Amino acid sequence: MRNGFKALYLKTPILIKALKEEHGQDLVEYAAIITVIVLGLIVGMGTLANGINNAMSSVATTINAQIG
Repeated sequence: MRNGFKALYLKTPILIKALKEEHGQDLVEYAAIITVIVLGLIVGMGTLANGINNAMSSVATTINAQIG
């Protein structure tokens, strides 16, 4: 049991240093930002697609009324 505590005590500075390092943190933050942007684009594309569909239907209806 003493050897386990001694090994943990000797590794404590290494663990503290590893917790303080922020090298990988930027990547996680960028991934989170990109995820939010992509979700916003997906929602926006659905709305845009409905608008385009309605506009094309309106144009088709007008053309059919003019031809017929």
